[in-house]
Amino acid sequence: MTRVLFLIAATALATSLQTPASPVATAPPAREIARDTFLIPGAIQPERGPDGNTVVLVGTEGLVVIDTGRHPWHSDAIVAFAKGHGRPITAIVNTHWHLDHASGNRRVKAAYPQARVYTTTAVNAAIGPGGFLTRSADAARAASDADLSPLRREERALFLATMDAKETLRPDVAVEHSGPLTLAGRALDVHVTSHAVTAADVWIYDPKTAVAVLGDLVTLPAPFFETACPAQWQATLDEVWATPFRSAVPGHGAPMSRAQFDAYRHAFGAFRDCVNGSTAANECAAAWTHDVGQFLGTDADRKEATEYASYYVDFLRKGGGASPDCAVK
Repeated sequence: MTRVLFLIAATALATSLQTPASPVATAPPAREIARDTFLIPGAIQPERGPDGNTVVLVGTEGLVVIDTGRHPWHSDAIVAFAKGHGRPITAIVNTHWHLDHASGNRRVKAAYPQARVYTTTAVNAAIGPGGFLTRSADAARAASDADLSPLRREERALFLATMDAKETLRPDVAVEHSGPLTLAGRALDVHVTSHAVTAADVWIYDPKTAVAVLGDLVTLPAPFFETACPAQWQATLDEVWATPFRSAVPGHGAPMSRAQFDAYRHAFGAFRDCVNGSTAANECAAAWTHDVGQFLGTDADRKEATEYASYYVDFLRKGGGASPDCAVK
């Protein structure tokens, strides 16, 4: 289950070197999920780091891009969408600093230099001395090319290129508090968490469409706990539920109805209870897979969900119920 470590920074290379190369992908086409609201789906490929979902909001003054993915083909799809619609990208919102949601900043900003990045300042610690991404970069640089497949060298180069341009991960406009925010002419409700997926995350509710864009507060096939504080994360899911959304867009996975989000919210709580108890990891994992079964289309999906969940039971128990990078236990 070492591939889990590859999700956040794509740099746990020494533990996952033997996977064969896969071809370069293309991003799925954008689709309209609500009026003037488009989804460019991310993907978790078997041999690469993932790309998170991107949501593009069309405003009277341009486009708002929420999360920019990891790989060039994903950011290329964002830029192609903007060019195809004849509108500039004026705002980039990063829901959090995980690089499958923010690596594309530098490429999108290269095409639209006027675009301003809106996110929390939590990224500063991640890219600072001893921070999660800095530690990951140090590990990536220490890995010998002789030990890496061509694909892993490519993924490492992509990660290190992002870290070399890490200023594009920092906010141009720091989002520190919840409240209304108008971007590109779209009036949005911006919510800032404290110690959920990361030290601070952003999620957005759009009153115009009743769409909530959640980043990694919701992910499939399992929650990604590498930098997480699960108790605060669960409280944030309850806050989302109190919002009158009709559709919720996860960081990874297809948009959800209210009922589907509620099912995920309860599955998250049950999984956390299981982690905090003494039930065997495989039983907690099997229960998770059962509880989110409606979101898992194939046997392979169910197998992957079970593997992720089993890994995270042990990961969280070693940390006393939270990630080692969680500052609030």
